[in-house]
Amino acid sequence: MKFGVVVFPGSNCDADCFHAVQDLGHPVEYIWHKDLDLKGSDCIILPGGFSYGDYLRTGAIARFSPVMEQVISFAQNGGLVIGICNGFQVLLECGLLPGAMLRNDILQFRCQDSWLRVENTSTPFTNLMHAGQVLRVPIAHGEGNYFIEPEGLLQLEAQGQVLFRYVNQAGQVTPEANPNGSVGNIAGICNATGNVLGMMPHPERCVDELLGGAHGKLIFQSIVAWFERR
Repeated sequence: MKFGVVVFPGSNCDADCFHAVQDLGHPVEYIWHKDLDLKGSDCIILPGGFSYGDYLRTGAIARFSPVMEQVISFAQNGGLVIGICNGFQVLLECGLLPGAMLRNDILQFRCQDSWLRVENTSTPFTNLMHAGQVLRVPIAHGEGNYFIEPEGLLQLEAQGQVLFRYVNQAGQVTPEANPNGSVGNIAGICNATGNVLGMMPHPERCVDELLGGAHGKLIFQSIVAWFERR
């Protein structure tokens, strides 16, 4: 399978994503934000960073980049898309995922390791994990406070769209484990059909034990495993 990493002006995690999937032995190519061709990619990655300087609102301008028309169409036709941090914000802005992103409730940029509990293992992004598994994945964001109205939250929960939740090391959902105020301690969600994932933590930053851990590799390995089993 082939991965495509979209590069917006202000992206700063594109190289990390590129190498994370390249190290799995699969082809990967950068896709400039003005491109109208996804270059035969089977999975599109929207990386973290500060697209367009985060002016107006995080992800609000990137949502109108020419490439996003192709990404939206690709996703609506079942293509795999993963948005990480700023990429998650872009997915919210373009409507591929429900909800909105607010500033961290403590009004501080948080850069630290976080513990995530896997909530749903039946998706392309989590199929190599087990329910309740706890992963250590770093975060780095100032606007990662995920919000959705109560009715929308009920729907997310009922349909199994919450994939990752902030927890403590023992896997317990607590206020102290929530680094940004996200409703329901939500760290990552998917769309109703399960082919689009948005998450604030950075799995591409923990794919090698030399970097302090490799739990993030499970997400990229799950994508490959799902694609090869189709």
